[in-house]
This record gives sequence, C-alpha cells and structure tokens, in this order.
Amino acid sequence: MTTPAAASETGRDVSCAAFVRDSRGATAVEFGLVAAPFLALVVALIQTFLVFFAQQLLEAVVQQSARLVMTGQVQTQNLSQDAFKQEVCKKIRIFFNCGGLMVDLQVANGWSSANTGMPSLTFNSQGQVTNNWSYNPGGAGDIVVLRVMYVWPVMLGPLGFNLSNISTGNRLIMGTAAFQNEPSL
Repeated sequence: MTTPAAASETGRDVSCAAFVRDSRGATAVEFGLVAAPFLALVVALIQTFLVFFAQQLLEAVVQQSARLVMTGQVQTQNLSQDAFKQEVCKKIRIFFNCGGLMVDLQVANGWSSANTGMPSLTFNSQGQVTNNWSYNPGGAGDIVVLRVMYVWPVMLGPLGFNLSNISTGNRLIMGTAAFQNEPSL
C-alpha cells in the first residue's frame, strides 16, 4: 500500500515528465525568441530604404535644377535665391519639407577647387541650421557647383542601429552637381 506522500511524489514525477514532453507551447516560445530580432531587422530595413530613396530623389532633383543654371534660364530670368529654391522645391515637394531645403550655388575658380564636400552645419538653440549659403549662378563658361542639402529625420533603431551623421541625431543628405555653364547665356 502506498502512502499519500508517496502517491503525490509519483504524481509529481508524472506531471513533470508530461510537462517536459508537452510541445504545445514550443511554437509560441520560439516565436517570442525570434520576433524581436526579426522586427528590429524590418525596422532597420525600412529606415535604410527611406534614407537611400530620399538621397536618390534629391540627387535627381539636383541634376534637373543644375540644368536650369547651366542653360542660363536662372540668369536670364534673374531668379533670386528664394525663387531658385522654390524651383527646386517644385520638383521635390512630395517627399521633403521645402522649408528644410538648403541650397548652395557657387562659382569655382577651377575644377580642382570646386567644393563638392559635405558641409559642417551649425545649429541654434532651437536646433535650426544657421549656416549662410552662397548663391551665385555665374556667367557664360563659369564652373558652378550646386549643392542641395536636407536634414533627414532618423530614429535610433532597435539593437543600436543608427543612420545619423550629424550632431542632432539626424542625417544630412546632399545632392551635388558640378558643371560648366554653357558658353552663350
């Protein structure tokens, strides 16, 4: 005859063995282990796609806008810096906030001295860019550099994924075109 204590020990052994053999919750546990890294990867992929898509769109718009300067349309219409910025903005409105566009148009003395590099930005206490940008479309035969910049908001992704390249935690994207104005403007 078994005692109640022995019967409960045997029942406990059986329930422990049954718990170990039971695989009904295994899928849920496996999903729980894999879900967080998978979602982190998806968020990182989406953010990377958006940044590179915006960069490519900005490059295409800069090439179109540079053509306005190179063919003399900006010079003959005597477009101001704000008017030229609006022309650039018309081509890019869907994906960007026009107020955040920064346009730098300058004449270079030669191809080797053309400044096509990424500028360092300065910010005020509200986080707004305080740089002053040049606006000189040049004349016939001048070498001109057009840089259009935008501070793209990025978020710190899961697992430390970070696309920022400026001190505010955002990403400065830039499109550049260096060209020589047509000889007869």
